[in-house]
Amino acid sequence: MGHIFGWEVRAGGDLKRAFTAVVTVLLGVVLVFGIASYLHDSNRQNPPVIAQVKGVAQTSQGVLPHAFIALNTYPDSLAGEHGPSGGPHPDWVSYGPSTDISLPAHSLVTMTITQYDSGGTINNPFFAKVWGTTATPGDGTSNGQMLLDGKPVSEIDPTAVGHTFTIHEMSSPAQSSIFVSVPLPAVADSAMPDTGYTKTPHVITFSFITGSAGKYVWNCEYPCGDGTYRNFGDAMAARSFMSGTVTVA
Repeated sequence: MGHIFGWEVRAGGDLKRAFTAVVTVLLGVVLVFGIASYLHDSNRQNPPVIAQVKGVAQTSQGVLPHAFIALNTYPDSLAGEHGPSGGPHPDWVSYGPSTDISLPAHSLVTMTITQYDSGGTINNPFFAKVWGTTATPGDGTSNGQMLLDGKPVSEIDPTAVGHTFTIHEMSSPAQSSIFVSVPLPAVADSAMPDTGYTKTPHVITFSFITGSAGKYVWNCEYPCGDGTYRNFGDAMAARSFMSGTVTVA
């Protein structure tokens, strides 16, 4: 037996897959915050997306404030924080309306992501599964699931991934540990228009519980960049496209 990210895994195949996942996570963080230092767009326009608390919810940790937040993923950067012109890289894929988000501490957070982009096969099928989520009250999901177009699921087809939303813990004893990762299924190529956005995006909803105040990072683990760094270049390596920050306060 071994433990990685707090998960108990058996020796052999499970341990190897978990180790590969950890390496992939670390690669994503290095690319996001290393290469991004000189690729970062300094003309960002939108403020952080702030989760809104709307009542309370019964959770495995008792009654907690219930906050809601929404993001979108796009096949370009024309609808996010880079403005209607798309900034210096209008053809790069992006999240919006902002890649920096703010969440309340010690709360149940329900996030909805509307996914407008196509995709393909993800490098590591670990990220085609749902990790770190908790049941959302009233929608039929259980721990380790998300709601995909109204249906609870715990994984998607690894050959049809559009993006992921993956929150990482930054190494610090002063803040709570967190790891949440959800796969966002690709929109079929036949549903992708030549201009504008598909009329049939995927809608993904999931929940997780925040701990004490802290600063975290998130990024996409699907290689949706250019051909450099095994497709982790361009939008994947530049903050404010496929990566950002999570502030818990």
